[in-house]
Amino acid sequence: MLLTVGELARRCGLTVRTLHHYDAIGLLVPSSRSGAGYRLYAREDIERLHRIQALRQLGLSLADIGQALSGPQRPLVDVVDRQIAQLDRDLAEAARLRERLLHLRTQLATGQSPDLADWLDTLELMTMYEKYFTPDELKTLPLHTDPDVLPEWSALVTAVQAAMDRGATPDDADAQILALRWMEMVERGTGDNPAFLMRLHAMNEAEPGLRERSGITPALERLVEQSMVRARLAIFARYLDEDEMVRMRAHYGRQLYAWPELIAELRAARADGLPADDAQVQALAQRWMSLFREYAGDNPATHAKIREAYAREPDLRSGSAVDDALLAYVREAMASLARASH
Repeated sequence: MLLTVGELARRCGLTVRTLHHYDAIGLLVPSSRSGAGYRLYAREDIERLHRIQALRQLGLSLADIGQALSGPQRPLVDVVDRQIAQLDRDLAEAARLRERLLHLRTQLATGQSPDLADWLDTLELMTMYEKYFTPDELKTLPLHTDPDVLPEWSALVTAVQAAMDRGATPDDADAQILALRWMEMVERGTGDNPAFLMRLHAMNEAEPGLRERSGITPALERLVEQSMVRARLAIFARYLDEDEMVRMRAHYGRQLYAWPELIAELRAARADGLPADDAQVQALAQRWMSLFREYAGDNPATHAKIREAYAREPDLRSGSAVDDALLAYVREAMASLARASH
């Protein structure tokens, strides 16, 4: 039986955008296409997707997964065994949490402190984080360790919700200011780590209870994203002419969640000491330029203006984890690729 990309996304809990991305980078290319050109996935594609998702759960980057799947394949039963082992660890952790809560209940059976409900909500939230982050990662996640971050997030969510209740739109100045503040909080709450941002986004999507407690509803999230895009477009308009802005308005923000994953992979490659002329780094740099050109076009003069805007306007970079060192790494990779092509 062949599945369309929409059917596969629905059945496996992924988004169509994710499957399109896997296809674009050669990680999961459908076995065939319909006469109209639609992607069609066969049984062997589903098996490969299982391997991909299993390796993702083990913390591998997409680039590492691609390398792992390009060589001799371990029997699928071994992959499933590793998943079962991980679930066993998760169950053991859940059992330890249950014991802690039973002990807590025994202690509190004779009375209840005024802030017990809030305290238990915090404990539940901490346990939720443990499903998505390792203990070592949690030590470096400010959203988890800094006692001031969650109250500030809560205050910002309340402010955005109040703006929504007033009927604010992404074109309103107050909504844009809040969205730029939101990106500053993203940077602070994640420790400026795009890999953490991706996992927090996945956690928000997969945990309805988290949305209920945080107040970050899909509608609120859309308003923040759209307002952030509008605010940044207003900044770009100071540097670009109207013809250049036409393309920017049509394309900027369309790949909002493709950037953090790419930036995380580049940061990991640089941290691992991979040189800029490494084939993996060059492939990542090509993806960078492809995403950049989608909204910037191919005119070098426009590119120069946009780079000037990024250099002079902190609000264009906030929450992205892109610094000068990473930009230099990407440019060096592109230069090395250009030299190799001549």
